[in-house]
Amino acid sequence: MKRRDFMRDLALGGLALSAARPAAFSLPAADAPPDLAWIEGESPAALTRAAVDALGGMRSFVGRGDVVCVKPNIGWDRTPEMAACTNPEVVRALVEMSFEAGAKTVIVTDHSTNQASRTFLRSGIQAAAKQAGAKVLLPSSFRMKKMSLKGEWFKEWEVFLDVHEADKIINVPIAKHHSLTRVTLGMKNWMGGIGGARNQLHQRIHEAVIDLARFFNPPLTVLDAWRVLVRNGPQGGRASDTELRKTVVAGRDWLAVDAAGATFFGLKPAELPFLALAAERKLGRLDWEKLRIEKRKV
Repeated sequence: MKRRDFMRDLALGGLALSAARPAAFSLPAADAPPDLAWIEGESPAALTRAAVDALGGMRSFVGRGDVVCVKPNIGWDRTPEMAACTNPEVVRALVEMSFEAGAKTVIVTDHSTNQASRTFLRSGIQAAAKQAGAKVLLPSSFRMKKMSLKGEWFKEWEVFLDVHEADKIINVPIAKHHSLTRVTLGMKNWMGGIGGARNQLHQRIHEAVIDLARFFNPPLTVLDAWRVLVRNGPQGGRASDTELRKTVVAGRDWLAVDAAGATFFGLKPAELPFLALAAERKLGRLDWEKLRIEKRKV
């Protein structure tokens, strides 16, 4: 073989090999879903859909045949205008999207502080969830089981089985002021996933909510900041205690979602002990602003 023929064949072979070899980065970073979605607009349901769609859509979180638990805050006997419970339209949208993604069953539940039959009804969540096809489960001691939490501080407690045993969990807190922890967001919303004498946990509340969040570890957190309770939390009681922010923040990193949520109260995430301690334990990102964020209005 002549040298020029050899070099030609070598070059052609190299081109064929490079064409057959998969690219080192088949998906450019710019095309990947963001880490957080911060969506503003005029409809709680539309914000929720846009936020989840920005993260890749509900099929990125829910598979066909899954049992999904949508876990809002339904703790208080308050109407949606009081911003003590998650907005019912946010809950409805998540239930609908879960079914659209192929979920077999969607459960909506919480361990409320006020009487559950009142809180589920007056919050508007019971009606909204049922209209979307969800099973609405009131808390019961028969649905609780003592389990090992394997936490740093929180070792064992009664867990709400309908939450824990779901194939997928979607945490849907509302952003509001709290007299004990300054704010309640996604991590503290897990107090509604357990039973027992929860007031006993107040002595180490920051450690407790970290261990609970780590135990439940939801793949998706959707923070309702449509109407934010900015004072007299966690139950409020007056419309003047609220501010209309018309925002939903969603993400896979539940610590980052809470860190973003702290800003609705003019707080730096590091000012909140449960966030700072969770970041020290490397459970998520406190520096949420350095993540890839899709922020837009719909």
